[in-house]
Amino acid sequence: MQKVVTFGEIMLRLATPDYKRFIQSDHLTATFGGGEANVAVSLANYGIPVEFVTRLPENDIAAWCISDLRKMNVGTQHILHGGERVGIYFLETGAVARPSKVVYDRAHSSIAEVEKGMFNWKEILKDASWFHWTGITPALSQGAADACLEAIRTANELGVTVSCDLNYRKNLWKYGKKASEIMPELVKGCDIILGNEEDAEKVFGIKPEGFEVEHTSGEVDAAEFESVCQQLMQKFPRAKKVIITLRGSINANHNTWGGCLYSDKLYQSRRYDITHIVDRVGGGDSFMGGLIYGLLTYTGDDQKALDFAVAASCLKHTIYGDFNLVTVKEVETLMKGDGSGRVVR
Repeated sequence: MQKVVTFGEIMLRLATPDYKRFIQSDHLTATFGGGEANVAVSLANYGIPVEFVTRLPENDIAAWCISDLRKMNVGTQHILHGGERVGIYFLETGAVARPSKVVYDRAHSSIAEVEKGMFNWKEILKDASWFHWTGITPALSQGAADACLEAIRTANELGVTVSCDLNYRKNLWKYGKKASEIMPELVKGCDIILGNEEDAEKVFGIKPEGFEVEHTSGEVDAAEFESVCQQLMQKFPRAKKVIITLRGSINANHNTWGGCLYSDKLYQSRRYDITHIVDRVGGGDSFMGGLIYGLLTYTGDDQKALDFAVAASCLKHTIYGDFNLVTVKEVETLMKGDGSGRVVR
């Protein structure tokens, strides 16, 4: 089985219960999450050997975090120890017309203070077939961006497939550089590029004509994004596949969900109508985990890989927390059209 390595920040997640607002809550529910760690957990659930690489302090919170990852069968042997703190994010889950809110408390976290040369990427990637990163990591600091670029270039030298989720977060780019200044050099080394309906526009100024993400009303036409995929492949000729997730937001509890993949042609998934969202945080990461599994497992069948990714991430919307705790069998059952939710006895 082929091994995957992911690199980024994992945070302590503190969430209000039962749709309460921050100002109403007298307690918060603690779990862990972060883009690349979420992808790693998905892959581990599908039976793919996976290592998550980050930097954490030597304290009890970090030990708790590492223990949590190990329970999920995620490898942690290349996690560096150093720095002073684990990053935190606070989540207030929205309902109907009230959107969810995220407040970050991750400044000066251990991974944000990483420096070039701290990770031995040749050792970390020597037996890997795939390396995954997201646009969140280079947004943390120049040092994190430098470490990410080191990993990508090493992966390219070793012939390791590199994937990225553009994952633009405007509230993170605060160290004096814009995403448009840092991301192109990183994405240049990628074989697989994933984005949503606004990432390509926010980072590279690439967008479909006549489309406004704020006014989807639950309807997003995959065909509109073929030109976005083509423009990304022209800008980054190493890329073999470009994938766009398509979320139509009717309200905070009701979304439509699908995706498209462009390689030799445009592949489109079915569209899921998710009417009672439990937790949408980590939805894109669950898509990426499903996509990597699909591309590794259904070799040469881009349609099936896309369908697996969309079904996996559809199921994630029913699961509390960042991690997508589903099995291959559950995803393939939904792929075959069984979305009844009947009790399995």
